[in-house]
Amino acid sequence: MTSDDTATAPAPGTGTGTDLHIELPAHGARRTALAQALRDAVRSGRLAGGTRLPPYRALAADLGLARSAVADAYAELVAEGWFTARQGSGTRVAEGAATAPSAGATTGPAPERPRHDLLQGKPDPASFPRGPWSVSARRALAEAPTDAFGPGDPRGRPELRRALAAYLSRARGVRTGPANVVVCSGFANGLRLLASLRPRDWAVEEYGLPFHHGILEAAGVRPHPVAVDEDGARTQEIPVRARTVLLTPAHQFPTGARLLPTRRAAAVEWARTTGGLIVEDDYDGEFRYDRKPVGAVQGMAPEHVVYAGSLSKSLSPAIRLGWLVLPDHLVDRVLAAKGLRESWASSLDQLALADFIDCGAYDRHVRRMRHRYRNRRDQLVAALASHAPQARVTGISAGLHAVVELPPGTEAAALRSARAAGLSLDGLSGYRHPAATTGAAREGLVVGYAAPPEAAFGRALEALATTLRGRGPRPGFEGDGRSRPGGGTHEGITTGS
Repeated sequence: MTSDDTATAPAPGTGTGTDLHIELPAHGARRTALAQALRDAVRSGRLAGGTRLPPYRALAADLGLARSAVADAYAELVAEGWFTARQGSGTRVAEGAATAPSAGATTGPAPERPRHDLLQGKPDPASFPRGPWSVSARRALAEAPTDAFGPGDPRGRPELRRALAAYLSRARGVRTGPANVVVCSGFANGLRLLASLRPRDWAVEEYGLPFHHGILEAAGVRPHPVAVDEDGARTQEIPVRARTVLLTPAHQFPTGARLLPTRRAAAVEWARTTGGLIVEDDYDGEFRYDRKPVGAVQGMAPEHVVYAGSLSKSLSPAIRLGWLVLPDHLVDRVLAAKGLRESWASSLDQLALADFIDCGAYDRHVRRMRHRYRNRRDQLVAALASHAPQARVTGISAGLHAVVELPPGTEAAALRSARAAGLSLDGLSGYRHPAATTGAAREGLVVGYAAPPEAAFGRALEALATTLRGRGPRPGFEGDGRSRPGGGTHEGITTGS
């Protein structure tokens, strides 16, 4: 040992400061070992550039070393360029100090990160209403009753259930009271609960989110895909053996079709006749642009429909709150499946959302985002009309995404071109249920237009138009400016609902 190592060391654990995990041998030149361990931590990338290190007195106490041993190790690494030290700022890892790839890194070139995120399902993160939300959060915290800081109620906070019942009745045409509202951690959590209670035959739309298909499969559900066309799911074809049907009637996901009134009535008649249950996923029903808002199917038959919603599109997926509006006969069963201590969302977030709704901030946010997303939609359609006029865009009357239809056999090449142009987006065929049997999968690009930063949106549209230039419409959809049933024309591009 060096003379530094033999000096009196403070007792381990008596120092204060930032924790730093370092392993040293029990014997030998521990100051030298410390310097080498610090170099290795920086070289491997475990200590990133700019990381603040604990004061040498605190680290000496934690490691059971003399202070002078740690001080000398720090000084040695500062001299070698691994660390930087400034008066009042402490010792930090130097920026760019790492000279070797981190553990597990590949030696080949890193894949290029897409420059433009056009994936569906993402609201504009920059538009989150931080100021109004913080006001509601502070007010909710200040006024929270004592029981809000205890174990959560599996039903959800009564303040939020009252606020949701009033809002959904007013804005979405839902017929409910607080007693029928159960708060959950997003739609996926609600779907898992329902699938655990009804693990038999479910009818599902031929096109949908694979993640949701996986939830049902994990619960042992036997899926029966129902064909989807320009008027939504063909509910008149729901199989007799199905006991539950999952629908996205306001804006079919991902094709964007609106379920016709006659098909809504057919779904309700099926439920009443068979005793079946409709699960209505109203994932983006608040964002409708070109038509009178479409109310919830639940308003037609509250005892036969579970209405499900969340904040993931309207506000932010970072706030993990959703809700189920349940028929009377399902409330107790869902609460039993949920349990007294599991799967309940943060009470403070629930109280903040209740205040956010009650004070009108949620309505103002939705109206503001409806205007912004409609402008984004218009920019998308106009850009394609100008630079790829043969493209047919559908599903644009609502939501946060559109579908650009493609001729059979061209989707894979279009996706490769999109990636080469720096675009991140999905192909339509990937959303088709694997058990679907009605003809070949439709092909197209599912283009999310809500998330890109404002300054980069124009460049994203240019890259998309370049990708689509020269790719013709699907046979039968010639893009001649005439609308199909339920469709319209917009800026020269043939569009569907």
